[in-house]
Amino acid sequence: MLRRRSRPVTLTAGLLILALSTFLLPSVSAGGSAAAGAPGTRAVPLTELTVVSEQVGSGLRRPIAITGLPDGRMLIVEKEGTVRAYHPDTGLAAEPVLDLTSRIDSSDNERGLLGITPAPNFARTGLLYVAYTSLPAGELTLARVPIGAPERLQVLLTQEHAEYGNHNGGQVAFGRDGYLYWSLGDGGHTHDPFKAGQNLGTLLGKIVRIDVNRTCGAKPYCVPSGNPFLRVPGARPEIWLYGLRNPWRFSVDPVDGSLWIGDVGQGLVEEINHIRPWQGGANLGWSCREGTPVFDPQQCRPGGRYTDPVFEYDHYNDNCSVTGGVVYRGSRTPQAWGTYVASDYCSTRVFAVRPRLDGGYDNAVIGNFPTQPTAIGTDVRGELYVLSDLPGNVHRVRFEHVQPASGSRASNR
Repeated sequence: MLRRRSRPVTLTAGLLILALSTFLLPSVSAGGSAAAGAPGTRAVPLTELTVVSEQVGSGLRRPIAITGLPDGRMLIVEKEGTVRAYHPDTGLAAEPVLDLTSRIDSSDNERGLLGITPAPNFARTGLLYVAYTSLPAGELTLARVPIGAPERLQVLLTQEHAEYGNHNGGQVAFGRDGYLYWSLGDGGHTHDPFKAGQNLGTLLGKIVRIDVNRTCGAKPYCVPSGNPFLRVPGARPEIWLYGLRNPWRFSVDPVDGSLWIGDVGQGLVEEINHIRPWQGGANLGWSCREGTPVFDPQQCRPGGRYTDPVFEYDHYNDNCSVTGGVVYRGSRTPQAWGTYVASDYCSTRVFAVRPRLDGGYDNAVIGNFPTQPTAIGTDVRGELYVLSDLPGNVHRVRFEHVQPASGSRASNR
């Protein structure tokens, strides 16, 4: 969770975490290629977008995850195990709507209550799905719990993670397929000490996919029949993607069901991966590679096929740890529709990435978020919010259409 980059060089403590479709219409990007825009609206070049943040809540204790509810509220996770509610009409509620502190191991900078998402039928069931490091041994834990009823929590899946406190992953989200996705880090420390990234026999360094609407045998979930390693000897059948280091934040694009993943790097690059629904089983490279550069040749397999990130940036110039974000699908700024927005915990730069119709991607820096951005989420209308870690604030985010500076243009790949 709180993503400490776990590099050989000591970094300042803090959440160094610790993260198109046929509906899209063509437009002209800064690079002269087709870009995505809201139906009936042409997207503007990324260099003509900027973000503006407005603080709407304060006094949170290390807020690190945020999700929207159908009734307009936003649920905000505090690291030690409480969940607070924010509503744009009434502000931040004083009392938590859920308290799981008795179950949570928050002893390390990156341990704690890490992720939250409502069930697709939340309006009827009130069920939430949460990811956390549990007492007493720091197991990575996936569970479901009715809002306001912590005594009814049900553990679904666990993964041992006792040796090191960092690289826990912790994002949870439902896909358009109705299945639940959960990200787990590689086990911690540096240099992938357990060689977990390329090991299909462990859930460490993976994103898993399970069906929480059914039970199979003694398990309180089932493995979907389409999971890529279901019948691979020695492999965990829950695995959907592998080769990840610390996928602190990922999100599901509600339009096409693709996953956008922010994976925290070792010390060279931070990366953003874009995985389509038909790419289950993709190998994202760690720890053979860190982004596109080779990291550990001994972890590279002859003939291995690795899926490149669609955007990567170095951790110099004050960068240190990617905070994966979301694809904008709101209506307030249609010119930004289809744009993926991420940030960096240290530099606070806002990175915009947009697919082109030719299969490539444009990217640009479009401003800065407030101090120590830990999570980016959307409300029920698709509008953006961002959390600040140690200041303990929540901010509403909007796009503005601006004229680009002379000579500026988006990068592409």
